[in-house]
Amino acid sequence: MSFNHFDDRGQAIMVDVSAKNPTMRTAIAGAVVTMSHKTLAAITEGGIAKGDVLGVARLAGIAAAKKTPDLIPLSHPLAIHHVAIEFFVEMEQGRVRIEATVRALERTGVEMEAMVAASVAALTVYDMCKGMEKGITIGPVALLFKEGGKSGTWHHGLPWGE
Repeated sequence: MSFNHFDDRGQAIMVDVSAKNPTMRTAIAGAVVTMSHKTLAAITEGGIAKGDVLGVARLAGIAAAKKTPDLIPLSHPLAIHHVAIEFFVEMEQGRVRIEATVRALERTGVEMEAMVAASVAALTVYDMCKGMEKGITIGPVALLFKEGGKSGTWHHGLPWGE
């Protein structure tokens, strides 16, 4: 069974995972949104004109995980069983760390779904706060953890978000 995205003529293909057995797959991805202390305080105090920034970003991230095959050309449509978006406000660093967890009983991993969820949640924070601050930055975005499938468990080896 070949696991690359090209056929013998070099044309892009979706990997055939039909012969694989479904296993429980979990992935956690992270994103960091850095901003001024004033903007971060406004988020935590409910002072952003567009409303509940983290609540809307959570919904956007969950919805994005489910739309991954529409956004990433060769990803498989998966029956996602769980998506959670957590926010860690780090006032001293002037940032919000986002962690997106995705879980599914599937034949292929959910890493892309977690990465898309974290990225879209971060973009939503930017969108809701851009009226207050244009210089907000996003990054890094990273896969932090994955388990399940043939390759087993993997942890990001470095502290992320630094």
